[in-house]
Amino acid sequence: MSERTHVALVSTGGTIEKTYDELSGVLENQISILDVMLGSLVLNGVSIDRIALMNKDSLDMTESDHDAIAESVAEQAATHDAVLVVHGTDRLANSGMRIYETMPSPPVPIVLTGAMRPYDLRRTDALQNLTEALLACQILAPGIYVAMHNRILDFPDVVKDYQSGTFVRKSGV
Repeated sequence: MSERTHVALVSTGGTIEKTYDELSGVLENQISILDVMLGSLVLNGVSIDRIALMNKDSLDMTESDHDAIAESVAEQAATHDAVLVVHGTDRLANSGMRIYETMPSPPVPIVLTGAMRPYDLRRTDALQNLTEALLACQILAPGIYVAMHNRILDFPDVVKDYQSGTFVRKSGV
């Protein structure tokens, strides 16, 4: 790897990117807030290429959306040192599995992350998760991972635990 880590950031929407619409009183995926989040970080040694693939709540994603994410990740993995996928948490494991099925031995680290609460809210995990995922992109071996809540788990045995509000291994370990 070069001195500078070139990360492809594929954004797909999800809670991490939701913003509050004061007129409707609804949190929704209308614009991406990722540039604001990235602008607040000191990213020495990292360059980021943003790929705005879609801006959807993951509950609205289709099988073709998961295919498009996996295809985009494969394209970016061929030209970058790492790929970071910002994704909604409800179907993040589905996209992680689709990536794993299409590329079980990627040439670079592929890291998925999201948030349980939007960046726009006062109490949020969004910035922490984004920061952890960017660090994970720089230090992990090639593979497919989820990085959230001070944990890194590798696919294929990753699921969202709705009771604890985070990701765990399928076996619960």
